[in-house]
Amino acid sequence: MTINRQNLGSIAIIGALFFIMGWFTWINGPLISFVKLAFTLDDVGAFLVTFVFYLSYFVWALPASKLLDRTGMKKGMALGLWVMAAGAFAFGQFCVQRWYPGALGGLFVLGAGLAILQTAANPYISILGPIESGAQRIAVMGICNKVAGILAPLLLGTVVLHGMGDIAAQVAAAEEADKAALLDAFAANIHAPYLVMAGVLALLGFGILFSPLPDVRTEHEDAKTASGESKTLFQFPHVWLGALAIFVYVGAEVMAGDAIGTYGNGFGLPLDETKFFTSFTLGAMLVGYVVGFITIPRFISQERFLALSAVLGVVFTLGAFLTKGYVSVGFVAALGFANAMMWPAIFPLAIHGLGKLIERGSALLIMGIAGGALIPQLFAILKQTHDFQLVFLLLMVPCYLYVLYFALRGHRVGLNAAPAMQRA
Repeated sequence: MTINRQNLGSIAIIGALFFIMGWFTWINGPLISFVKLAFTLDDVGAFLVTFVFYLSYFVWALPASKLLDRTGMKKGMALGLWVMAAGAFAFGQFCVQRWYPGALGGLFVLGAGLAILQTAANPYISILGPIESGAQRIAVMGICNKVAGILAPLLLGTVVLHGMGDIAAQVAAAEEADKAALLDAFAANIHAPYLVMAGVLALLGFGILFSPLPDVRTEHEDAKTASGESKTLFQFPHVWLGALAIFVYVGAEVMAGDAIGTYGNGFGLPLDETKFFTSFTLGAMLVGYVVGFITIPRFISQERFLALSAVLGVVFTLGAFLTKGYVSVGFVAALGFANAMMWPAIFPLAIHGLGKLIERGSALLIMGIAGGALIPQLFAILKQTHDFQLVFLLLMVPCYLYVLYFALRGHRVGLNAAPAMQRA
């Protein structure tokens, strides 16, 4: 990968931001188990964690792009971190009070901060070099993201959810007054970690604000405006198709990452084991990122790697459906490998040729993250009346088939008049 030395510092800072984004995104898996016990919820209620969190992206992505137009990417990233700090503080506080609507509100604010961060960071790293190697640069960011994703469930599972199976058994056997005391004590375990995280986020916001990170947005926009490109996204159908690809991909990713614990519970696997399953999926994703980093674009183009990943997604989903127990869970975790390079490949392909509209195109793609809200929620609802493995299959396979279409054809729709992308 050819990187200008002047850009190395910028890439390192953005890598740290991707670590933060991964931490707060993938901590949702064990949080589902946490809120289910702490607030005595069923699966549908517990999956509101992912629903509210990812829905926040849909609500705030376009306002985030307008905000970035005014502040620039650097100040916008700092603001995003401060919003996340407020959300983390609120979530921890309302968990202690065991008021679920307030806790969900905290997650919604957290998602709003992440929407700002994502809307700035993804196009930023995409344009720090040639578009044909954009997936490779995002793969480096993905490694940072998924290392955090592996660590977050392990840390939360060890510090907050330790002995959760025993606590659940004690709650089930306790009288009503004792049950409330047990749940209050369990819920309070989340407060200190989230208070620390809120403080770290606030400090990092000031660190970004006073960092040497350049605002590449302005230079990029000016160059593209001079070329006289179109001023409406409707003249770029490939970005809309890309937003739908992001929607189905994120839905599949959250199913394989955050919902894997619930999937394992469907086989009756122990709660103290399933709380760590998200880390297995993230470990497979990390391997996928390393493979993508090595092979793109040197040995394979990002669109061809994307097509191969979609095929693997179908194969692993079928493997999960045709097996049981730990083997089936293993296939779900292996979906992490298939999913790893989808975002890094879809994003640069979808924003290619947008010129001065890159921030708005990025916001449209970030809105697609709402797939992480709707598809897992459908899983939680449908598995109440249908076999959970069949529901998993019927939700996942269409997602991967659409990603395959985008990789083979969708990313080129409407680009005939634009400069052809270089192929590896």
